[in-house]
Amino acid sequence: MKKRWVQATAADKETTHALAQQLNIDKNLAEILVQRGIRNFEEAKDFFRPKMEDLHDPFLMKDMDKAIRRIDIALEENERILIYGDYDVDGTTSVALAYSFFSQFTDEIEYYIPDRHKEGYGISTIGIDYAAENMFTLIIALDCGIKSVDKIEYANSLGVDFIICDHHLPGDNLPDAIAVLDPKRDDCSYPFKELAGCGIGFKLAQAYAITHNLPKESYEQYVDLVMVSVAADIVPVVDENRILAYHGLIKLNTDPCIGLKALLASTGRDKEFTLTDVVFTLAPRINAAGRMDHAREAVKMLLCAEKESAEIQSLLINLQNTDRKTSDQNITAEALDIIKGCQILTDRKTTVVFNESWNKGVIGIVASRLTETYFRPTIVLTHSNGFLTGSARSVPGYDLYEALLSCADLLVQFGGHKFAAGLTMLPENYELFSERFEDTVASTITADQLCPEINIDAEITFDQINGKFQRIIAQMAPFGPLNQAPVFVTHNVFCTGRVFVVGDKHLKLNLKQQNSPIFESIGFGLAEYESILKPNIPFSVCYTIEENIWKEQRRIQLNIKAIRSDYTE
Repeated sequence: MKKRWVQATAADKETTHALAQQLNIDKNLAEILVQRGIRNFEEAKDFFRPKMEDLHDPFLMKDMDKAIRRIDIALEENERILIYGDYDVDGTTSVALAYSFFSQFTDEIEYYIPDRHKEGYGISTIGIDYAAENMFTLIIALDCGIKSVDKIEYANSLGVDFIICDHHLPGDNLPDAIAVLDPKRDDCSYPFKELAGCGIGFKLAQAYAITHNLPKESYEQYVDLVMVSVAADIVPVVDENRILAYHGLIKLNTDPCIGLKALLASTGRDKEFTLTDVVFTLAPRINAAGRMDHAREAVKMLLCAEKESAEIQSLLINLQNTDRKTSDQNITAEALDIIKGCQILTDRKTTVVFNESWNKGVIGIVASRLTETYFRPTIVLTHSNGFLTGSARSVPGYDLYEALLSCADLLVQFGGHKFAAGLTMLPENYELFSERFEDTVASTITADQLCPEINIDAEITFDQINGKFQRIIAQMAPFGPLNQAPVFVTHNVFCTGRVFVVGDKHLKLNLKQQNSPIFESIGFGLAEYESILKPNIPFSVCYTIEENIWKEQRRIQLNIKAIRSDYTE
């Protein structure tokens, strides 16, 4: 699929020049920092060395004081507390964090994860009934609940109080809970709006520790769990998320909780994990429990206090992940066949597909894969408990949530954010919804949004790349949304020697410019370009710069993102 190359807007030259001098770095690197809001030495110091001390005061979050007061009462009165969370990575890490933290102060505490297939997303009537029947008088809900107005009303009628810790967009009305912790509330002035659900749970623990003069270690010990949620939930890696991800990765690679340590070992990797590694290796495994069986198995692993039990749980999680891979590959193939077999579906600006036999647990992954293939807003639906339930994914720059809002009268419920959502509808509304969703998207999406783009940070020449250049880039990590690994473009590039295709899809080659060093390069999914890469014929490349470690030898490697044969000076 052809991609647009989009060069970043040039930063202020005077600020860039001053920062390059202050930091003694290449002007292109200084410009990238300025583009990311770093304008002087002190801001650069905070960026490159994030400090836990710079986390915001948790009591700046609306209702935090109410939440702590209610928890204090529950602990003083020896009430039963139920920690309730969603079945994805953010939800399970949130539950593990909150349960482990508050277990330090009471034995009257349990955790609850809804069954994906029987209860669906968010707060369920079944879960509330379980709480009431088992004498739980306080539920702390994490990564869900912000739109559960009717469910909270039902819980209130049974004498079950709720504290909601969520990070999703609220609806028109907030639930009538004891406290609603969500920075996205219109009336919440908390400085950072993009915490993951586990991040909200972390702030709750931080607030409780501050109130009771507990050492920072009482809650900072869970920073590895928060980091996993930041990675898995694809939230912006800036502000507090950057601090938490930075320190969480340090903990993951040096002293992770026993459950994560066992899961790390089960991957077979012996290299230091990055945030990207967490996204593609740890997160799918944790998610697999809720997709293929029940997410409480993931929580059980994260809470393990002994090595042996953690290893057993991680083995189970890995087996479930293997089953998940098989299932999502099969469903993806079936969905692609549906689209290819219908010209109307092929020509649309949206993808909406349904099969009643598809596994509810993996349709979110399938939606992501279809979005990668056709690069347009995508919804994958299956049958569940008399309804059609589905997962939706968008493309960068297009607000999926707003499009679903225009179809709200055809939905039983929906929730999520700009780029991902879940939805439920009556079966008889499927055709009408598909048409309405297509009409809405077609009338609001732009041609550029339907074409994948590569955002280029700077144009450089190969002779600028050296060990210092690469080390400074590495210190910009952890990389993620709003802080991606810098992408460079270089023109007048030549390949030296043979170009290899590896794994049927990928390119392995060496690149150079005139008088520059030769750089080993890898182009994932770029095998189609093999035929145009000929000796002495110049071309242009977009790439990131990485360090490749092989048999204890360290080399700079270029990770090629795109190639253009239409070279222009």
